[in-house]
Amino acid sequence: MEKILEDIIVSNEHLKNRGSLADYIPALGRVDPNKIGISLADIDGNIYRAGDWDHKFTIQSISKVLSLMLAIMDNGEENVFKRVDYEATEEPFNTMFKLDFPQTLKPANPMINAGAIVTTSLIKGEDKFARILDFYRKISGNKDLDYNREVYVSEKKTGDKNRSIAYLMKARGFIEGDVDRILDVYFKQCSIEVNTLDLAKIGLFIADRSDLNTNQIKKLTTAIMASSGMYNFSGKYAVEVGVPSKSGVGGGIVATLPNKMGIGVYSPVLDEYGNSSVGFGIMKDLEKSLTLSIY
Repeated sequence: MEKILEDIIVSNEHLKNRGSLADYIPALGRVDPNKIGISLADIDGNIYRAGDWDHKFTIQSISKVLSLMLAIMDNGEENVFKRVDYEATEEPFNTMFKLDFPQTLKPANPMINAGAIVTTSLIKGEDKFARILDFYRKISGNKDLDYNREVYVSEKKTGDKNRSIAYLMKARGFIEGDVDRILDVYFKQCSIEVNTLDLAKIGLFIADRSDLNTNQIKKLTTAIMASSGMYNFSGKYAVEVGVPSKSGVGGGIVATLPNKMGIGVYSPVLDEYGNSSVGFGIMKDLEKSLTLSIY
C-alpha cells in the first residue's frame, strides 16, 4: 500500500506548478510549496503513510466539519439548521453575495465562511476554543495538537472580510453574542496545526459508525462534505473522485469513507477554488487505484 501511495505522489507532484499559495494570509504565503504527504487509516487499525506525511500545517476550513459536529452535539440538529442551511452553492467560500438579500433566509451551508462562523458561535462553553481543541485532540488521538500563533495573528490581521461576514450575520440575527470573541475562536480553530495522519484519523472518526449515539451526526456531516466540502468545485469533485471530503486553504484535504477509512492529504499549492491542486490529483488516483467512490 505504501508503495502505491509513493507512486501516486510522484505521479502528481508536477501539479504543484498549477496554482499558488494562499498568500492573502501572509503566514500561509511563506510555507514550502514542495511538501506533499498522504496518510490512510482504516477501520481495522491499519495505517499507511507516504511522503511528507508528518509535516505540520494549519487545518483552516477543514475545521468547519468538526465545529459543525460540536454545534449539533450542543444544540441538536434542528436548532443548528434553523440558522444555517445544507444546500450546495455556486459561490466562492468567502462570498457575501446574496447574504443580505431579503429572500436569503440563512447561509447556504456550514462549509462556507458565513455558515461556519454561525456554527462556531453555537458551540457552548465559556471557553469555546478550549472545547474545540480538546475535541480535535480526542478524535485524532494526538494530545499535543495546538494552534499556530503566527498563522492565527496573520489571519486576525487580514480577516476584514470575515469580520464583514460576521457582522452581517449578527445583523441578520443568525449569530448571538460578541462578534469579536466569536471571530477570535474562528481564527484560532482555523490555525490548529495537524499533519496528514491527524487528518486521516479525523476522517476515520467520521467513518466509524460503531457508536450509535453519534451515527446521525456523522451521516449528516458526511453528506454535507459530499455536497459542499470542496467549495464551489464540489460537484465536479463528486463526479471525478466520489469520496466525501473537505479541503482547507492550508493545503489539506480530509476524506471519509463510511465504515472503511479516513484519508489525509497535504500539498499547499491551491487551484482557483481554494483546493489543493496536487491533493485533487492524488485523490483521483487513489480512487482509481483503490476503487473508493461511494457512488
